[in-house]
Amino acid sequence: MGLGLQTDAAQAADQPIPALSPTASTPAPRARLIASFDGLGRSFTGPQGQAFGRNPSDNSLAVGPNHIVQVVNTRMAVFTKAGEMFGETGRALYGPIETRNVFRGFGGPCEAINNGDAVVRYDQLANRWLIVMPIFTRTPRRGPEPPALKAGQPAALSQPGRPDQPGPARPLFQPAAAPLDVAVEGRAPERPKGPDTGSYAMCYAVSATPDPLGAYYRYEFVRPLFPDYPRPALWPDGYYVPSSTGDQVIQKQACVAERTKMLRGEPARELCVIVDGVNFLNNADLDGKILPPKGAPNLVIAAGGSQLLGKTGDDALYFWKFHVDWDHPARTTLSGPLRLPVAPYRYLCGGQLTKCTPQPRVEMKLDSQGDKITQRFAYRRLPAGEALVATHSVADEAGGGAVRWYELRLDHNRDPVLRQQGTLAPDASFRWMPSPAMDRFGDIGVGYSFGDASTYVGQRFAGRLADDPPGAMGAETVLVHGQAAQADTLRWEDYAETVVDPVDDCTLWYVGDYLRAGDAAYSTRIGAFQLGACGR
Repeated sequence: MGLGLQTDAAQAADQPIPALSPTASTPAPRARLIASFDGLGRSFTGPQGQAFGRNPSDNSLAVGPNHIVQVVNTRMAVFTKAGEMFGETGRALYGPIETRNVFRGFGGPCEAINNGDAVVRYDQLANRWLIVMPIFTRTPRRGPEPPALKAGQPAALSQPGRPDQPGPARPLFQPAAAPLDVAVEGRAPERPKGPDTGSYAMCYAVSATPDPLGAYYRYEFVRPLFPDYPRPALWPDGYYVPSSTGDQVIQKQACVAERTKMLRGEPARELCVIVDGVNFLNNADLDGKILPPKGAPNLVIAAGGSQLLGKTGDDALYFWKFHVDWDHPARTTLSGPLRLPVAPYRYLCGGQLTKCTPQPRVEMKLDSQGDKITQRFAYRRLPAGEALVATHSVADEAGGGAVRWYELRLDHNRDPVLRQQGTLAPDASFRWMPSPAMDRFGDIGVGYSFGDASTYVGQRFAGRLADDPPGAMGAETVLVHGQAAQADTLRWEDYAETVVDPVDDCTLWYVGDYLRAGDAAYSTRIGAFQLGACGR
């Protein structure tokens, strides 16, 4: 890819590129599958045995120079990655282990309660690992606790869960093999019930070294509001963690933790702002080692509409600028929203927790989480400028489900500008729950679930090169074919994930669900893909 193409892109960064038709798809080089193996789920057996996973799977994946770390709901595993340390990819070194084990010896709810929605990230700037685990169960009051923040109030510091945190870094606990779950009528056991009063919490674990099996610094912050659906993002000045107050209220929490101090194992802070009347938030998540301009605020994105208000579509995306001032926390601002017009869209299935996507031979239809921008909102600074990619699940004109994707650039005011958009829907099948990333060449890859009334749900991946025609996405590559239907619940992957390999900054790793023949619950498949010049 020549420098001339990158220069052209820079000149066009302030000018929207007209989108192709929402059902446009033109041929382009397909993504090359270079590695594939099963992760956590029914097909997985690791050093600590097996575990029975609860739906939805909440897939989270992080890739470092020598390891792959996966977290699914309440369980985690660590795998080898071929390179300087290991000769093969996909051998399980650790797991399936309760995610709370990373907080062993820390005390409090982070150690005592093993909740779902835990997420792992690899911080390529520091060569460290981050695990974020929400506490969904109210905890007994531990003395005076702060009142819940309200929208319109200034950013406020969260109350530390422990006065002496983080304390010394503690090695990751290595339990012996043991069954972790006992199935009850084919389902994983329900979460334990907590008290009716008291606060929730957000737990952070940051590795003290590049080894994900090594020691971690641990932090807990009190959350008066329910901290659902956290999706952490890396930015130089913080670990940004948006969350939702719940499915029956239109309220979101925009929080950020003090990354620099966490990496040093020092006492650290968390700041939060409450936003009412907005859809699920995603913070820009940095890929690569080329930093944004010093002091640049983090960009936050949301889809339009509101399922609870019966508005299940829009013709714009919405953005905020999150500017953190750790020297003067009260001066922290979340400004917006900025409205960016895009091609009109309708939520696939009308939103979340609805039965819509069909399966063969069963009446059960699956949820699509169609009301939200899906993780990650990936940021990359290219020679041509600052680029971001975003995706969501939309209803297709032909009656199926489609992947809507966007490439954005930032203008001289650091406002997002639509560079291109496209809708991946080459036929009437269902494509949903996408996760995007951009490699160092500016190529874009997207992984997603695929299925229809005659095809069991599996996982596919599509990509485009930076110099492909605007709006074009290449032919699909199959990661894994589904072999059975999920008949007991509509819940299917609250999210999947695509991440970039830090070694070459272009191999794209993706994880998603499928069912094996004869299984009643999911397995996960992890795959690595390369586009264009990557690996050549």
